[in-house]
Amino acid sequence: MADYEKQTLPVEKTSVNSYDQEENFTSDAEVQTTQLNFIDRIAHKLNAETKGIELVSDEEKTDTSFWNLATMWLSANLVIATFSLGALGITVFGLAFGQAVLVIIFFSILGAFSVGFFSIFGSALGLRQMLLSKFLIGDYATRLFAAINVVACVGWGAVNIMSSAQLLHIVNNGALPPWAGCLILVVCTVLVTFFGYHVIHIYEKWSWIPNLIIFIIIIVRFAMTGKFNSADFVGGRTTAGSVLSFGGTVFGFATGWSTYAADYVVYHPRNTNPYKVFFSVFLGLLLPLWFTLILGAACATGIANDPEWTAMYDEYSVGGLVYSILVTKSLHGFGQFCCVVLALSTVANNVPNMYSMALSAQTVWSQFGKIPRVFWTLCGNAATLAICIPAYYKFESVMENFMNLISYYLAIYESMMYSSHFIWYKGKMSAYDYERWNDKQAYPLGLAGVFGFACGVAGVVLGMDQTWYAGVIGRQIGEFGGDIGFELGFGFAFIGFNVARYFEKKYIR
Repeated sequence: MADYEKQTLPVEKTSVNSYDQEENFTSDAEVQTTQLNFIDRIAHKLNAETKGIELVSDEEKTDTSFWNLATMWLSANLVIATFSLGALGITVFGLAFGQAVLVIIFFSILGAFSVGFFSIFGSALGLRQMLLSKFLIGDYATRLFAAINVVACVGWGAVNIMSSAQLLHIVNNGALPPWAGCLILVVCTVLVTFFGYHVIHIYEKWSWIPNLIIFIIIIVRFAMTGKFNSADFVGGRTTAGSVLSFGGTVFGFATGWSTYAADYVVYHPRNTNPYKVFFSVFLGLLLPLWFTLILGAACATGIANDPEWTAMYDEYSVGGLVYSILVTKSLHGFGQFCCVVLALSTVANNVPNMYSMALSAQTVWSQFGKIPRVFWTLCGNAATLAICIPAYYKFESVMENFMNLISYYLAIYESMMYSSHFIWYKGKMSAYDYERWNDKQAYPLGLAGVFGFACGVAGVVLGMDQTWYAGVIGRQIGEFGGDIGFELGFGFAFIGFNVARYFEKKYIR
C-alpha cells in the first residue's frame, strides 16, 4: 500500500473534510495536517470534498440515507446508454424480443449482485473499493486493476458522451456540432464530480426523474406507432451463441460498477444493516436496468418495420431511433426537447466514472496518492474530452470495440475478490484490520493476484467473441460464435489465484 507521506509544507490546523448528511463536508474535529495545496484550498473554500483514497473515520460516517444508495444507481442507469444496450439484443445479436427480455432479466441479476455485495464493505470498513481490494487481492494486483480502472472510466465516459453528442447533433437539423455537444456534457460532469461525494448523491437523488418522464413518453409514442414486433423464438446453436454474447454484454454493463461500489457507501456508519445496504444498492441498480434495457429492446423491434427508422438507425445509431420515435411525425419541437434531456442523462452515468477514476488513480502509485482527488477528477474529464472529440469523427467504432475488449477484467476481479473474502478471510468482516490501511504488512503482496489475473486473461482469450478476435472456444458456439469470455475468465482466475495464494500466504504473507 502506498505510504502517504506528509508534504514538506508548514503545518497548520485545518478541519477534516467529511460527509455531513445534507449540510457540508466539514467535521467539527480538528486535527494536525499538512497545509492544503492550492487545488485543495480552492476546493475547501468551495465546500467540496477534499478527502481521497484514505480511510473514512467513524467521526466522518454520518450519512444514514438508504435512499441515497438506491438513487445513486437508479439515476446512473436510467439513461440513454442503457437504452442503447438493450437495443443491441435485437439489432446486433438478432434475438426475438422475448429472448432478449429473458437474457436481460437473468444476466442483470448476476451483474447487479456484485455491486450490492461490495457496497456492504464501504459502510462496514470505511474503505474505498480500491483500498478494500488491497486487503483481498494484494498490493501489486490492486495497482494493476486500478490502472485498468482508470482507462475503463475514461474510455467508457468517452463512449457514452459520443453517443449523446450524436443525439444532440441530430436535434435542430445539426445546429449543434458534435464537438460542442461533447464539451457541454463534459463540463456538466465536471460541475458535479468536482464537489465530490455529497453533491454527487444530491444530483443522483433527483436526476432520474426527468429521464423517467422521457422514457414514459417514449413508451406512449412507440405504442401509438404500432411498430412493435415480438417475433418468434428460434432455437439452435447460433441462437445459443447470441444469447451468451448478449448476456455477456448485459452482465458487463451491470457489473461494471463493482470496481467502485464501496466508494459510495463509505460515509455510512459501520453498524449500518448490511442487508439494507445490499438491497438498497441491488434493487436501485437492477430495476432501472430491467426497465431501460427492455424498453430499448422493444423499441428496436420497430426498426425493421419502417424504412425511415432503418435509415435513421443506420446513420445515427440509437440516437436516430429515439429521434424517430419522439420527433419525426410525432412530437416535433417538444420531441426535440425530450431528446436534449435524454442526451444530458449521460451526465448521471458518467459522474460515478469520473469520481472513482480519481480514487483509482491515487491507488496506482504512492506519489499519485499525494495529488488531490479534485485534480485527478479534472484530469479525467479533460482526458475524456480529448478522446471523445477526435474519436467521434475518426475512430468511434474502434473506441467502442476496445472498451468492449477490456471489460472482461471485471469477471477476473470479482472472482478473486469473492474467493479471497470467503476462503482466506473466512467471510468475516472482523478479519480485516482496516485501521492499518496504510501499512503494507496488513495485506498480501499481490503476487497471487497478478498470477490469478494472468490466468483469467488466458480464459478470456479462449472464450471471447469480439469484432477484433474470437477465441478458439468462443468461435465454436454457433454460426457466428458465442462469447463465454466472462465465464472462463472467472473460472480460470479463481483457480489460479487460490492456488497461488496458498503459497504466497505460506512463504510471504
